[in-house]
Amino acid sequence: MTESEIPTLYSMSDSTGQTADTLSKAAIRQFRDIQEIRHIPLPRVSRAEQIDKIMQVLSQSRPCMVAYTLSVPALKDVLIERAKEHNIPVVDLLDPLVLTMSEQLGITPPRREGGILHQLDEEYFRRIEAVEFAIRFDDGKDPKGMEKADIILVGVSRTSKTPTCMYLAQNYGKKVANNPLVFNVKPPKELFAHKEKCVGLSVKPEVLLDIRTARLQSLGLPASSSYANQDQILREMEYAANIMAELGCPIVDVSHKAIEETATEIIYLRYPKPITRELKSI
Repeated sequence: MTESEIPTLYSMSDSTGQTADTLSKAAIRQFRDIQEIRHIPLPRVSRAEQIDKIMQVLSQSRPCMVAYTLSVPALKDVLIERAKEHNIPVVDLLDPLVLTMSEQLGITPPRREGGILHQLDEEYFRRIEAVEFAIRFDDGKDPKGMEKADIILVGVSRTSKTPTCMYLAQNYGKKVANNPLVFNVKPPKELFAHKEKCVGLSVKPEVLLDIRTARLQSLGLPASSSYANQDQILREMEYAANIMAELGCPIVDVSHKAIEETATEIIYLRYPKPITRELKSI
């Protein structure tokens, strides 16, 4: 398949595009093993003129489709009209759910305002504070942060601790610290003092080997480094597994998982809801 033949899914939003981006990526993953699909986000589309220009460009970039979360009815109308003119498939990611909720609740649909989820309210500032926390207490820089953390992630190098912390901060407003488990290096005492907050991140040895080898190549370092040595990786993982067992923490296997999948599993483990416990037992 040539570059021009690869289908593209565009996720369009009149706000940050986070919802459309997440749902689009989730859909693409369903075809990961059988079809290559490109994803391009189109956030902050707030004017009809933008939609006109975008659809003109997309009409020359087939095959493509658009998944959208436009909150303003006028913008959605323009998109649907232009998509019909250019014969481009479009999918509304929000309206089916919103309308079903309205019918079940017996009330009119909520306000249709672009960016309504990102107003400067208490939740917004809580997430900003959580992001700042994740940066400050990243990679075990200051173990004292574990006392104030909602969640503490532990794992060997390259198990996506930092990006997972950032995702949990940005999307859930959780203050997350992380501490690397380094072979034959005793973890800080603060980790064991707050072990009830810990979640371990694990990965299959062969996956970690590939990740570390690629990391060395990107840095221009020799692949023969012990950092990407299979025996060393097995020793590190055994050491980390022993520490996690001592902590008694739940473990999430991050092999072949997107950051959002890992984060969702962590939230479920640390904040299980009664209904989810019941569903899991079915």
